[in-house]
Amino acid sequence: MATKISSSERKAPVPARRGATRSAGNGRAGRSAPKSVLGRTVAVFEAFAGDRQEFRLGELAELTGLPPSTVHRIVGQLVEARWLEREGKRYRLGMRVFELGELVARRSLLRELALPFMEDLYEATHETIHMAVLDGLEVLYLEKIAGHRLATGLSRVGGRLPAHCTGVGKVLLAYADDRLVEDLFASELRPMTGRTITAMEMLRTELGVIRRDGVAYDWGESAPQIRCVAAPVFDKDGKAVAALSVTGLAGRFDPEQVALSVKTAARSLGRALAERGTPAHYGRVRRISAEDRVGL
Repeated sequence: MATKISSSERKAPVPARRGATRSAGNGRAGRSAPKSVLGRTVAVFEAFAGDRQEFRLGELAELTGLPPSTVHRIVGQLVEARWLEREGKRYRLGMRVFELGELVARRSLLRELALPFMEDLYEATHETIHMAVLDGLEVLYLEKIAGHRLATGLSRVGGRLPAHCTGVGKVLLAYADDRLVEDLFASELRPMTGRTITAMEMLRTELGVIRRDGVAYDWGESAPQIRCVAAPVFDKDGKAVAALSVTGLAGRFDPEQVALSVKTAARSLGRALAERGTPAHYGRVRRISAEDRVGL
């Protein structure tokens, strides 16, 4: 049975430091002021983490525990970089924060929607299933289902690989905007294996074939024994926003045999994205219809 605490045993409340009432739900109340540049910048951002959306310079200094001159300098740089906005004497989070937040939300939605299709591919192949997005000249792996016989340790959720070496990377490069592709051709194509395409004209030809066929293959270009087939996921505007792939080991896995299944899964995921393309739809998981499962 719980012991009842008498009034004499209760501890007296600790007096709030100056500014604590004003910072309820915001800032770094009770913590010492950071000393590093990054720590100070983070402290300014954390002041906006509660319910209040706007602060004066003096309020930010009080909430962060930083000297007003330091806050003035940091805030000025953040405004210039669009991380914060200034209206009169008040500051609020800027559009750059909103843009990155939207990107995180889209990728979270993408993972949520992709998993049922990835699970179908796994059940059909029992090989390793990946979903990745293009980030500059690299691919970023957002989700992975490992096969019974793990094909590779190179890929991991949150990991990156050069786009020109992988099936998911090549299929996304094939549908990327011209400026990004030109940046790729202007860079050095580093090999990961002896099969990696490092000649610009060969890669240009390969990307054309991928656009024609709608799939990309990795014939040991990222790792010697790897075989992979990948297909693009298009949004409602026809932009390739992600790629799905099936990966296995040479000698027991023929990627061409599952190419149609990968294309079907990617196309179905694209339809799901089109249906869930607004924030109002974020909370509901779409069930896979019988039409979506055709070919899996």
